[in-house]
Amino acid sequence: MTDQPLLSVIIPVYKAERSLRRCVDSLLCQLYTNLEIWLVDDGSPDSSPAICDDYAARDRRCLLYTSPSPR
Repeated sequence: MTDQPLLSVIIPVYKAERSLRRCVDSLLCQLYTNLEIWLVDDGSPDSSPAICDDYAARDRRCLLYTSPSPR
């Protein structure tokens, strides 16, 4: 158990393939350990969703939310 409060960081993701890895990696390298990173994919047409999937699979602090497709 940690005495640190949980810090939630929300990253909106849309056409972010060029900067997404740098952004998430910089958060994962922080010394603060009680951290969750919400990657919110809003239906990005580039490779951002695959990058988000990769982070969510590799690190339990990365959580993925994908917006439902419009009907």
